[in-house]
Amino acid sequence: MKIFLKTEDEINLMRKANQLVGSTLAELGKHIKPGVTTLQLDKIAEEFIRDHGAVPTFKNFPNPYGGPFPASICTSVNEVVVHGIPSKDTVLKDGDIISIDCGTLLDGYCGDSAYTFCVGEVKPEVKQLLKVTRDSLYKGIEQAVAGNHVGDIGSAIQDYCEGFGYGVVRELTGHGIGREMHEAPQIPNYGSRGNGVMLKAGMCIAIEPMITMGDRKIWMLPDKWSIVTRDNQLAAHFEHTIAIRKGKAEILSTFEGIEDQL
Repeated sequence: MKIFLKTEDEINLMRKANQLVGSTLAELGKHIKPGVTTLQLDKIAEEFIRDHGAVPTFKNFPNPYGGPFPASICTSVNEVVVHGIPSKDTVLKDGDIISIDCGTLLDGYCGDSAYTFCVGEVKPEVKQLLKVTRDSLYKGIEQAVAGNHVGDIGSAIQDYCEGFGYGVVRELTGHGIGREMHEAPQIPNYGSRGNGVMLKAGMCIAIEPMITMGDRKIWMLPDKWSIVTRDNQLAAHFEHTIAIRKGKAEILSTFEGIEDQL
């Protein structure tokens, strides 16, 4: 697949789409508490995105294994790594964690970001999993500069997370992003320094560590979307969309509104 380099005008449009994703996640953060269903969160997200002139890119996203995705956000609770489907039957409980992955299409360009939230009071070892996963995202971003390689990003994430004894999911990766939500190249969360595609200024990619508390092995649920850990241990997921620059990557999405609430 061809890798598209973005112009400054295109990056400005992508920044707006990604800032809207950040605002949507921050809005959802206000509602995450015990007793709330993931379907309620989905309805809040879709209304918020559409009220701001954008389209939720996840809704009706095609699936090679089954039907299209039925919701506007992915809501992945506890052992669900990614792609959890919002449901009226999934009720958040005190001590849960929930990864919310959100995408928008605004003025022809895509935004994509994810954040793992605590529900009520969460155990210290679970908070550590979230902190390490979030920190690994920024360690990957530090390597995402022109002249480095995709393997430099994955190596930084893998080395950091495995240093804490966590599993790094191999089968799912980050990705290029632009007019389409998923573009080339793939951005694995593991790898070797100096390997893979060379990064060039103007590339826009989504980096998204998916880290497990136990073994890294995963499988797909019968709904053909939800990916869970095989050992039923918890998983965390954080994601930013960034633009590759010559000196330091520019983060186009944002966690600021979310973390102001914490």
